[in-house]
Amino acid sequence: MKEIRDFAIKLGAELSLDGELTVKKAGRWFLLKENLKMLVTRDFYYAGTYLGKVKNGKFFPSFTLLGLLAKGKANKVVVDKKAAWLFICGRDVFRKGIVGMSGLIRKGEYVLVMNEFNDCLGFGKIICNLDVVSGSEAAVQNISDIGDLLRREV
Repeated sequence: MKEIRDFAIKLGAELSLDGELTVKKAGRWFLLKENLKMLVTRDFYYAGTYLGKVKNGKFFPSFTLLGLLAKGKANKVVVDKKAAWLFICGRDVFRKGIVGMSGLIRKGEYVLVMNEFNDCLGFGKIICNLDVVSGSEAAVQNISDIGDLLRREV
């Protein structure tokens, strides 16, 4: 579970998962309920809630995990409607689209990108000092967003 904890720490998030209920299978992490854990053998393909995968030593979170992290304390930027749409289309977030921030917000930090309805749209990395950047410059580099699933289907 070290990969999941390390990822949560990058986002300044607090995550409390029962290590007894998390299972790693072929580089993929799953969170199981107690009654399911008793039924699952080591020979399963998918079970419970998918949390993410480790590939080449790097952790790729699921959007379910991002949603869990977003419910608690974490580094977050809240974006307006237009910036939210552009973000889920794979674009970076510009400073003028940010309407709120919480957590550790400085260059180099990872942040959850939220819409105004408190839905987690994905995550990114702050690429400039948000206090001095103009509205027409990219502020958060898109790393992963919910639109990725749709773009891969084409």
